[in-house]
Amino acid sequence: MNVTTGLFYIFSTVLLIAAFRVITARNPVHAVLFLVLTFFQGAMIWMLLKAEFLSIVLVLVYVGAVMVLFLFVVMMMDINVENLRHGFWKHFPFAALVGVVIALEMSAVSMRGFRPADVVSTTPGPAVSNTHELGTMLFTQYIYPLEVAAAILLVAMFAAIALTLRARKDSKHVSPGIQVRTKARDRMTVLKMAATQPAVEPVAEAAPEVKA
Repeated sequence: MNVTTGLFYIFSTVLLIAAFRVITARNPVHAVLFLVLTFFQGAMIWMLLKAEFLSIVLVLVYVGAVMVLFLFVVMMMDINVENLRHGFWKHFPFAALVGVVIALEMSAVSMRGFRPADVVSTTPGPAVSNTHELGTMLFTQYIYPLEVAAAILLVAMFAAIALTLRARKDSKHVSPGIQVRTKARDRMTVLKMAATQPAVEPVAEAAPEVKA
Protein backbone atom coordinates (compact mmCIF):
# COMPACT_ATOMS: atom_id res chain seq x y z
CA MET A 1 0.00 0.00 0.00
CA ASN A 2 1.46 3.35 -1.06
CA VAL A 3 0.88 6.79 0.47
CA THR A 4 -1.87 7.73 -1.98
CA THR A 5 -3.90 4.63 -1.18
CA GLY A 6 -3.49 5.19 2.56
CA LEU A 7 -4.64 8.81 2.27
CA PHE A 8 -7.60 7.68 0.17
CA TYR A 9 -8.78 5.27 2.85
CA ILE A 10 -8.30 7.91 5.57
CA PHE A 11 -10.25 10.58 3.68
CA SER A 12 -12.97 8.10 2.73
CA THR A 13 -13.40 6.92 6.31
CA VAL A 14 -13.69 10.46 7.65
CA LEU A 15 -16.09 11.34 4.81
CA LEU A 16 -18.41 8.43 5.61
CA ILE A 17 -18.40 9.17 9.34
CA ALA A 18 -19.09 12.87 8.75
CA ALA A 19 -21.88 12.09 6.26
CA PHE A 20 -23.46 9.72 8.78
CA ARG A 21 -23.27 12.40 11.47
CA VAL A 22 -25.01 14.88 9.17
CA ILE A 23 -28.24 12.87 9.33
CA THR A 24 -27.89 11.77 12.97
CA ALA A 25 -26.79 15.00 14.69
CA ARG A 26 -29.45 16.41 17.01
CA ASN A 27 -28.27 19.99 16.64
CA PRO A 28 -28.84 21.52 13.14
CA VAL A 29 -25.70 23.67 13.51
CA HIS A 30 -23.61 20.57 14.21
CA ALA A 31 -25.17 18.87 11.15
CA VAL A 32 -24.11 21.78 8.93
CA LEU A 33 -20.58 21.68 10.34
CA PHE A 34 -20.35 17.94 9.67
CA LEU A 35 -21.53 18.59 6.11
CA VAL A 36 -18.71 21.13 5.71
CA LEU A 37 -16.27 18.43 6.88
CA THR A 38 -17.79 16.03 4.35
CA PHE A 39 -17.19 18.48 1.52
CA PHE A 40 -13.60 18.99 2.62
CA GLN A 41 -12.93 15.25 2.56
CA GLY A 42 -14.51 14.97 -0.89
CA ALA A 43 -12.25 17.79 -2.09
CA MET A 44 -9.22 15.94 -0.76
CA ILE A 45 -10.22 12.78 -2.61
CA TRP A 46 -10.57 14.76 -5.83
CA MET A 47 -7.12 16.21 -5.17
CA LEU A 48 -5.74 12.66 -4.97
CA LEU A 49 -7.37 11.94 -8.34
CA LYS A 50 -5.50 14.98 -9.76
CA ALA A 51 -8.74 16.89 -10.29
CA GLU A 52 -7.44 20.09 -8.73
CA PHE A 53 -9.98 22.37 -10.39
CA LEU A 54 -13.00 20.41 -9.12
CA SER A 55 -11.45 20.21 -5.67
CA ILE A 56 -10.91 23.98 -5.42
CA VAL A 57 -14.38 24.71 -6.83
CA LEU A 58 -15.96 22.40 -4.26
CA VAL A 59 -14.22 24.22 -1.42
CA LEU A 60 -14.81 27.74 -2.72
CA VAL A 61 -18.42 27.35 -3.90
CA TYR A 62 -19.97 24.85 -1.51
CA VAL A 63 -17.91 25.34 1.63
CA GLY A 64 -17.09 29.00 1.18
CA ALA A 65 -20.49 30.23 0.03
CA VAL A 66 -23.38 27.78 0.19
CA MET A 67 -22.62 26.08 3.51
CA VAL A 68 -21.72 29.37 5.21
CA LEU A 69 -25.09 30.72 4.07
CA PHE A 70 -26.85 27.60 5.39
CA LEU A 71 -24.99 27.94 8.68
CA PHE A 72 -26.06 31.55 9.16
CA VAL A 73 -29.67 30.73 8.22
CA VAL A 74 -29.81 27.82 10.66
CA MET A 75 -28.24 29.91 13.44
CA MET A 76 -30.66 32.82 12.91
CA MET A 77 -33.80 30.64 12.71
CA ASP A 78 -35.52 29.42 15.83
CA ILE A 79 -35.85 25.76 14.86
CA ASN A 80 -37.84 23.47 17.11
CA VAL A 81 -35.97 20.20 16.75
CA GLU A 82 -38.58 18.17 18.59
CA ASN A 83 -41.28 19.04 16.07
CA LEU A 84 -38.99 18.03 13.21
CA ARG A 85 -38.47 14.58 14.70
CA HIS A 86 -42.16 13.69 14.79
CA GLY A 87 -42.81 10.76 12.47
CA PHE A 88 -39.10 9.95 12.02
CA TRP A 89 -39.39 6.26 12.86
CA LYS A 90 -42.62 6.03 10.89
CA HIS A 91 -40.87 6.94 7.63
CA PHE A 92 -37.51 5.36 8.51
CA PRO A 93 -38.08 1.97 6.75
CA PHE A 94 -38.91 3.60 3.42
CA ALA A 95 -36.02 6.05 3.75
CA ALA A 96 -33.63 3.19 4.58
CA LEU A 97 -34.84 1.24 1.53
CA VAL A 98 -34.23 4.24 -0.74
CA GLY A 99 -30.77 4.72 0.79
CA VAL A 100 -29.84 1.08 0.19
CA VAL A 101 -30.99 1.27 -3.45
CA ILE A 102 -28.94 4.44 -4.03
CA ALA A 103 -25.90 2.84 -2.38
CA LEU A 104 -26.18 -0.24 -4.61
CA GLU A 105 -26.51 1.92 -7.72
CA MET A 106 -23.45 3.97 -6.77
CA SER A 107 -21.50 0.78 -6.04
CA ALA A 108 -22.41 -0.68 -9.41
CA VAL A 109 -21.30 2.47 -11.23
CA SER A 110 -18.08 2.71 -9.21
CA MET A 111 -17.11 -0.93 -9.63
CA ARG A 112 -17.64 -0.68 -13.37
CA GLY A 113 -15.07 2.08 -13.52
CA PHE A 114 -12.41 -0.09 -11.82
CA ARG A 115 -12.54 -2.97 -14.31
CA PRO A 116 -9.31 -3.74 -16.18
CA ALA A 117 -11.01 -3.20 -19.54
CA ASP A 118 -11.71 0.43 -18.65
CA VAL A 119 -8.11 1.27 -17.81
CA VAL A 120 -7.01 4.25 -19.85
CA SER A 121 -3.70 4.04 -21.65
CA THR A 122 -0.96 6.02 -19.98
CA THR A 123 0.83 6.93 -23.20
CA PRO A 124 2.70 10.18 -22.70
CA GLY A 125 1.15 13.07 -24.58
CA PRO A 126 1.08 16.87 -24.60
CA ALA A 127 0.80 18.48 -21.18
CA VAL A 128 -2.80 19.70 -20.97
CA SER A 129 -4.48 20.67 -17.71
CA ASN A 130 -7.69 18.98 -16.65
CA THR A 131 -9.32 22.42 -16.40
CA HIS A 132 -8.69 22.97 -20.10
CA GLU A 133 -10.07 19.54 -20.94
CA LEU A 134 -13.13 20.07 -18.74
CA GLY A 135 -13.90 23.42 -20.35
CA THR A 136 -13.44 21.97 -23.83
CA MET A 137 -15.84 19.11 -23.14
CA LEU A 138 -18.42 21.36 -21.48
CA PHE A 139 -18.59 23.84 -24.35
CA THR A 140 -18.33 21.32 -27.20
CA GLN A 141 -19.68 17.89 -26.38
CA TYR A 142 -21.98 18.89 -23.51
CA ILE A 143 -22.99 22.38 -24.66
CA TYR A 144 -26.72 21.58 -24.93
CA PRO A 145 -27.00 19.94 -21.47
CA LEU A 146 -25.05 22.91 -20.08
CA GLU A 147 -27.52 25.39 -21.61
CA VAL A 148 -30.49 23.36 -20.35
CA ALA A 149 -29.02 23.30 -16.84
CA ALA A 150 -28.40 27.06 -16.98
CA ALA A 151 -32.01 27.68 -18.08
CA ILE A 152 -33.34 25.44 -15.29
CA LEU A 153 -31.24 27.28 -12.70
CA LEU A 154 -32.46 30.64 -14.04
CA VAL A 155 -36.11 29.54 -13.84
CA ALA A 156 -35.50 28.17 -10.33
CA MET A 157 -34.01 31.52 -9.26
CA PHE A 158 -37.03 33.44 -10.56
CA ALA A 159 -39.39 30.91 -8.95
CA ALA A 160 -37.64 31.26 -5.58
CA ILE A 161 -37.93 35.04 -5.75
CA ALA A 162 -41.60 34.87 -6.76
CA LEU A 163 -42.47 32.38 -4.01
CA THR A 164 -40.72 34.31 -1.24
CA LEU A 165 -41.80 37.81 -2.32
CA ARG A 166 -44.64 39.01 -0.12
CA ALA A 167 -46.17 42.47 -0.19
CA ARG A 168 -46.51 43.86 3.33
CA LYS A 169 -49.76 45.66 4.04
CA ASP A 170 -48.22 47.82 6.76
CA SER A 171 -45.42 49.04 4.50
CA LYS A 172 -45.39 52.75 3.56
CA HIS A 173 -43.28 52.26 0.48
CA VAL A 174 -43.81 54.85 -2.28
CA SER A 175 -42.67 54.39 -5.84
CA PRO A 176 -39.80 56.76 -6.77
CA GLY A 177 -41.50 57.43 -10.12
CA ILE A 178 -44.59 58.76 -8.37
CA GLN A 179 -42.45 60.94 -6.15
CA VAL A 180 -40.65 62.49 -9.13
CA ARG A 181 -43.89 63.26 -11.00
CA THR A 182 -45.50 64.88 -7.95
CA LYS A 183 -46.11 68.67 -8.13
CA ALA A 184 -46.43 71.20 -5.34
CA ARG A 185 -50.17 71.74 -5.88
CA ASP A 186 -50.70 68.01 -5.44
CA ARG A 187 -48.98 67.99 -2.05
CA MET A 188 -50.31 71.18 -0.41
CA THR A 189 -53.73 72.82 -0.53
CA VAL A 190 -54.40 76.32 0.84
CA LEU A 191 -57.84 76.70 2.43
CA LYS A 192 -59.54 80.03 3.20
CA MET A 193 -61.38 79.85 6.51
CA ALA A 194 -63.59 82.46 8.15
CA ALA A 195 -62.31 84.06 11.33
CA THR A 196 -63.94 82.80 14.52
CA GLN A 197 -63.06 85.88 16.61
CA PRO A 198 -63.00 89.56 15.67
CA ALA A 199 -59.66 91.05 15.00
CA VAL A 200 -58.24 93.19 17.81
CA GLU A 201 -56.55 96.43 16.83
CA PRO A 202 -53.10 96.91 18.36
CA VAL A 203 -52.86 99.66 21.00
CA ALA A 204 -50.18 102.25 20.39
CA GLU A 205 -47.69 102.42 23.23
CA ALA A 206 -47.01 105.83 24.82
CA ALA A 207 -43.59 107.30 24.35
CA PRO A 208 -41.51 107.28 27.58
CA GLU A 209 -41.05 110.64 29.34
CA VAL A 210 -37.61 112.14 29.26
CA LYS A 211 -36.51 113.96 32.45
CA ALA A 212 -34.40 117.02 32.11
